Amino acid sequence: MVRDEYGYDGEYDDDYGGRRARRRAHRRTRTRRKRVFAWSGGFLTTLVLGTAGAGLWVYRHLDGNITSADLDQHLGGNRPQKLASRSMNILVVGSDSRAGANAKYGKGMRTMQSDTLMVVHLSADRKWATVMSLPRDSYVRIPSCDRGDGTTSAPHSFKINESFAIGGSKGDISRAAACTIKTVEANTGLRMDHFMSLDFQGFKGMVNALGGVEVCPKEPIHDAKAHLDMEPGCQTVRDEKALGYVRSRYSMGDGSDLGRIGRQQEFMRALAEKARKKVTSPDELYGFLDETTKSLTTDKDLAGLKPLYNLANEVKGIPKDRLTFLTVPNYPRQADVPSDKANVVWQYPQAAGLFDKLAHDKEVDKEQLEASSKDPVPTRSVRVRVLDGTGTGGRAAEAAEDLRELGFTVASTGDAPEPVRRTTVGYPDALRRSAEVLAARLPYAAERGGEQAGAGTVTLTVGPDYKSPR
Repeated sequence: MVRDEYGYDGEYDDDYGGRRARRRAHRRTRTRRKRVFAWSGGFLTTLVLGTAGAGLWVYRHLDGNITSADLDQHLGGNRPQKLASRSMNILVVGSDSRAGANAKYGKGMRTMQSDTLMVVHLSADRKWATVMSLPRDSYVRIPSCDRGDGTTSAPHSFKINESFAIGGSKGDISRAAACTIKTVEANTGLRMDHFMSLDFQGFKGMVNALGGVEVCPKEPIHDAKAHLDMEPGCQTVRDEKALGYVRSRYSMGDGSDLGRIGRQQEFMRALAEKARKKVTSPDELYGFLDETTKSLTTDKDLAGLKPLYNLANEVKGIPKDRLTFLTVPNYPRQADVPSDKANVVWQYPQAAGLFDKLAHDKEVDKEQLEASSKDPVPTRSVRVRVLDGTGTGGRAAEAAEDLRELGFTVASTGDAPEPVRRTTVGYPDALRRSAEVLAARLPYAAERGGEQAGAGTVTLTVGPDYKSPR
């Protein structure tokens, strides 16, 4: 028996009767869908509104699972301006804490650790979203942070995930989150609106509550550090295997954090899709929410079922093809510092362009971004002549030191022929790409092509508007 597009399997006497039958079948299908959504949606509403009886108990239990981090007192006032008022940036941290049940994943670590770092950008109209992964091996500038013992750290450059450890050196999630937010904001220029952290045990619980998630490794995986042994082929993973799969790095691909980020993004997609399809009953929904909330820490404004439900309600309409997962363009730092084989640096101007798009709430074309990032210009290869155009003296030397800290090669310093009103980046046409790398770190600077300043050099003329990019 053949069913039509509306699910009707009867015979049609005529066109009119056929249309009536299709409409009846369509209404039945739509009604069944409504019942499913009403079942799960009604239960969520009961949780959120806290009605009497068991619903109130469940609501209080799940609501009480969520840990609140008081960030405001630790962030300070020197933060990026929010350029798109209704858009939202949520900093998401996968916590690598080795306390309690997590101790078996690595002993000897005395501070809180971050294993995964992402910025989730929700558009102002809630019609698209971008999940931007920040490699934990990113070598960035870490600002001064409160350690929680009455001392503050000095600004320095290191792996981005060290910021979580600095703030969390005394086990305080609020300070760990604040230091991470300050570091991400300082290096991206994006204002973080909210913060979420989920630890190892919470991740496993979420996967288990869904009955596992299917993955399809193409090669066998044997990673002692991640406690993982898997054969190739599609299989459903849960418990330690699920956690090991998203954590494994040394035995897969090139052993870098970048390959792991790709697997994490694929796993998140599969996890979200499994949750969307499977969580259709109160029992399943409660189990999933219980596992999620008991290992979840958020900022104060999100710390509760009601604000989380409101957030979920806002974004539930984003179609899958408008949810983009990507990674900040980067390349091995070894290209700039031959002795550093452990870190990556963000690739400019591509990274700056990505941050600017999100700051102005513009959707990112992932394919275009990846295509433009295929042939990076290492910062070390950019030779810069620095001229002081302020007329006050000493500014060229200061700017030169800033550029060296960022990895640029300073060819020479000196005074400009005459004072200038603003900072400029001048370059011969053959060095346009090198000039773009430099200009991306000084977004306020004017670019001037066609200059013939010297063999193989880009010229930075420091004006009174110069700001240290460090």
